[in-house]
Amino acid sequence: MTQELYIGLMSGTSADAIDTALVSFEGAQSPQLIATHSTPIPSDLRADIRALCQPGTGELDRFGHLDGVLGETFADACLALLVNTGIEASAVTAIGSHGQTLRHRPPSPDARAFSLQAGDPNIIAQRTGITTVADFRRKDIAAGGQGAPLVPAFHRAVFGCAHENRALINIGGIANISWLPSEGPTLGFDTGPGNALMDDWIGQHRRERYDRDGLWAAQGKPNSMLLEYLLAHPYFVQPPPKSTGREIFNLQWLDTQLEQMDPMPAPEDVQASLLLLTAHAIASAVTGLADQGPARAYVCGGGAHNSQLMNTLEALLGEQVPVASTEALGIAPDWVEAMAFAWLARQTLKGLAGNLPEVTGAHSAQVLGGIYPA
Repeated sequence: MTQELYIGLMSGTSADAIDTALVSFEGAQSPQLIATHSTPIPSDLRADIRALCQPGTGELDRFGHLDGVLGETFADACLALLVNTGIEASAVTAIGSHGQTLRHRPPSPDARAFSLQAGDPNIIAQRTGITTVADFRRKDIAAGGQGAPLVPAFHRAVFGCAHENRALINIGGIANISWLPSEGPTLGFDTGPGNALMDDWIGQHRRERYDRDGLWAAQGKPNSMLLEYLLAHPYFVQPPPKSTGREIFNLQWLDTQLEQMDPMPAPEDVQASLLLLTAHAIASAVTGLADQGPARAYVCGGGAHNSQLMNTLEALLGEQVPVASTEALGIAPDWVEAMAFAWLARQTLKGLAGNLPEVTGAHSAQVLGGIYPA
């Protein structure tokens, strides 16, 4: 059978790096991860991204500039991957680019839904000479959906099992869950904060980009009152379909909760509370779905490397739901999302649906994204 090569590009909510994955598809076989490359996002570019995630002056001009700069940066990441592998651009069918989300507004009674990503796919296609597929979320939104999460369709295709109920948990800046029962429909939604709040808090107090292994959180003690304030946000009890982002869960929101505290918790106690918030929201989602029978949880994303977070999640889920990383299923946790967007690009080019209406709330399955020829 003919081998097809695709590149998946992923830059998540944390905006810390661009993950690039070269993926092989061959017939009905599961996609194979051929090569990977990670490009750190420079601190000045990261600051520009963060600034545009919140309302401010001159947004249109700043967006136009950032859209082009990120397009160039994404193209450079793809070209670096090809150089490292010695593979010619002509051998790659397409690039699937998630883009950098700047604003995600799911459907609500008060405002029109939209999702905006930066990273001009025209530039990616021109610079690499490879057809690029991008803007995956807006077709689902046009069909009445949330536009997120999109990875459950990929999770089902690659990790679904007829003999085991599985919860696939992606802990990026925002955490999401895909429920893959041995029988019945796939479900999924964003559970709430993942790493983003912890990254922002340690960045503010210790000038570090993330809490390696959760060591700083481990030095603190979760504050039960703060956790109660955080969990009082209505998102946590909102029924799916649902999705969220930095628009809701950010340092400004955290500061509002901290203003109610007297005395103010120590910074490391806040970090411990944020870690427990992430773990609690995920565990609550898993246990709410696992009433269908015994299940196993598999974690991907950067959170899979946070041993304190993984230990806390294991403790909350107990023996009923064993926890492992997706490494146990044959794919390293860092590359699952990038692979997903290679898969989504292939779905688009073949005229196949990339969303799951039961997950996003769309009224029907949709072929996602726009195609930008080289």
